[in-house]
Amino acid sequence: MPFVPHTPADIAAMLGVIGVAAIDDLFDEIPAALRIGELAAIPTGMAEMDIARLMQVRARADGEPVCFIGAGAYDHHIPAVVWQIASRGEFYTAYTPYQAEASQGTLQLLYEFQSMMTALTALDVSNASLYDGASALAEAVLMAVRANRKAKSSRVLVPRALHPAYRRVLRGIVEPQGIEVVEAPFDRRGGHTPAATLDSLAGAEGFAAVVINQPNFFGVIEDADELTDAAHAQGALVIGVVNPIALALLKPPGEWGTAGADIACGEVQPLGIPLSSGGPYAGFLCCKKDLVRQMPGRIIGRTLDLDGKPGFTLTLQAREQHIRRGKATSNICTNQGLLATAATIHMAILGAEGLERVAAASHANTRQLTALLCKTAGVEPLFDRPCFHEQALHLPAPTADVLRSLAADTILGGFDLGLDYPELDPALLVCATELRTAEEMEHYAAKLAEIIASQTVPG
Repeated sequence: MPFVPHTPADIAAMLGVIGVAAIDDLFDEIPAALRIGELAAIPTGMAEMDIARLMQVRARADGEPVCFIGAGAYDHHIPAVVWQIASRGEFYTAYTPYQAEASQGTLQLLYEFQSMMTALTALDVSNASLYDGASALAEAVLMAVRANRKAKSSRVLVPRALHPAYRRVLRGIVEPQGIEVVEAPFDRRGGHTPAATLDSLAGAEGFAAVVINQPNFFGVIEDADELTDAAHAQGALVIGVVNPIALALLKPPGEWGTAGADIACGEVQPLGIPLSSGGPYAGFLCCKKDLVRQMPGRIIGRTLDLDGKPGFTLTLQAREQHIRRGKATSNICTNQGLLATAATIHMAILGAEGLERVAAASHANTRQLTALLCKTAGVEPLFDRPCFHEQALHLPAPTADVLRSLAADTILGGFDLGLDYPELDPALLVCATELRTAEEMEHYAAKLAEIIASQTVPG
């Protein structure tokens, strides 16, 4: 995209048409005390050639480490055709498809995305994606509290075994809106959330919604059926936070328990989106049909025109939704359409069998990695329940030191659990997707053994 700067004469001409003297006058509604003023810490601009050289140096400094970190962002294989198609101009620069007659390609692809997500989750309706998995959970909670009019409170039960970043984002979005987030402890032996916890924390007011993540942050498989039925027995709606790759093997949230989860959400990143310095990512949100009018974001529908030809259009949402501010169901105005595009292409290429093979290979590799790492004395699984995709391990040496030594050998050894779960320290969360080879896992195990042999936990 070309850079087209505005000259002082251009700016003066535009301000003259608007009828103001200076650009600052456009922001006169903002109190002076809230304006940031000069950006003194921002360095002087650089020429394009210098910027390109600087970024190349920084990219080389990263090296090509082997990734054994999961923790919500996963290093899966992405077929080259995914971004070859997603990068086409028709998709790459597509805008919000308000005008159906000019956006049939984009609308059809988003419709296919929705269809695939409902198939994965076994729920009735999907929206056309959200910003990321964490904000998708926050929107799901807001949606559940709005929809559950029989609830005596606006309390939501969230497992402490849920991704720490998801819990922080959730609190930041819903607590200012009067929703109380209650955290349920995990079982120290199994790493799961026992169903009995729901009864012990419910109190007289109960919960408007209960969040169940499957698998949880530790990779542990939860008793989703039992938790779902227990939540419904209390009159709470159930929100499932799920990994789309895991759904190729595990029971989908729409089939949990007797009646199934009411809402499901999660992160699209494992489906064709690379690890790109932390983003951008996209979230998905699905629900039962009777909750659809509370769903945030956009829904694409398929219909027939006057000639009987199929067509696609925005459904159950007027454009005014985006400008109603506080009166809107939500203010999700622009979805991560490009990422949803890549995810749709990725799922279409792999198909159901391909997704199942990716999930099975990832699970097998994580089991193999765990067995190799646990040959080192003092390294052992933290929990005794079945896991998928990831494994939490106890270490006999300080986690930060171990990870630092591994990184020096171009190994990204995992996620330091002690940062968010100090009671588990020293502990490491490892992941091995289908990309990891036997040689890479053996090399990791050998290096870890060397590092552990030279370090011990203080005291």
